[in-house]
Amino acid sequence: MEKPMITVVGSLHMDFTVVTERLPYPGETVIGRTFKMSPGGKGANQAVASSRLGAKVYMVGRVGKDYLGSLLVEGLRKNGVETAFVMEDPSSYTGVALITVDQQGRNTIAVAPGADEALRKEDVERAMPFIAKSSALLLQLEVPIEVVSYAAEEARKRGVKVFLNPAPFKPLPEGVYKNLFALTPNEVEASALTGLEAKDEESLGKIASKLLELGTENVIVTLGSKGAFLANRKGSLLIPAYKVKPLDTTGAGDAFNAALAVAVAEGSSLEDAVRFANLVAACKVTRLGAQEGLPRRSEVEEFKKKLAAL
Repeated sequence: MEKPMITVVGSLHMDFTVVTERLPYPGETVIGRTFKMSPGGKGANQAVASSRLGAKVYMVGRVGKDYLGSLLVEGLRKNGVETAFVMEDPSSYTGVALITVDQQGRNTIAVAPGADEALRKEDVERAMPFIAKSSALLLQLEVPIEVVSYAAEEARKRGVKVFLNPAPFKPLPEGVYKNLFALTPNEVEASALTGLEAKDEESLGKIASKLLELGTENVIVTLGSKGAFLANRKGSLLIPAYKVKPLDTTGAGDAFNAALAVAVAEGSSLEDAVRFANLVAACKVTRLGAQEGLPRRSEVEEFKKKLAAL
């Protein structure tokens, strides 16, 4: 089967991760067990995840003209991601994320965006010939919202399926929704977008209805260990997660979104694509590192076999 083509417009930054016994309280210092510096950023994570799952991937983003930026670009290339549209910005620094992970896999994250905030519509325009040939465009909100809106609109005009993961949360311009094939908030983001509390399947249905009314074609609310809630104009369905013991949940959402886009680009039904995305996310949380821990297609298949054997 020919590789599906996916373009990702979004963030690249370096993750500095400390694993601790528990997360610190405000004003408290805790001693870490281990430390790791690793490539991250929601955009780059989704690009690497898509590539590892078998897609031909183009990344659109910015890094600083510095050591961390060069490491990030090299890391993308090693993972098979095309980087011709990752621009070096001499006026800014490469984005960084400071992450603390506890023994239950829970995390806190602080991000200094740097060059991510300098991404412009012109960067998207340069990549438009490749976006137009893509089966899917993946977007997140670690870059300016006007760039996200522009990319979604221009891609939709060209018949490209647009997937928007509204993380970290920012209010969305109302015009964005009509350009989305899939909107993929988690429970917190879904509540923030609609002003409705996500507490059970009935409330998730109300949240999805409100988002569908705004124009998005499909809504997929990710629910962590509970799975994902899929809704569109045909109906809704709660698709359960795979039961695993999490080691590190950092990057699980990025793994989910990449897997969803890859599966749809390969021709899967949306329901089957969500099931595959749940599987990939479950595999990811058993591995340490936002980007390093993203599984390859062969690893996902092996993981599925192990789950079936339990």
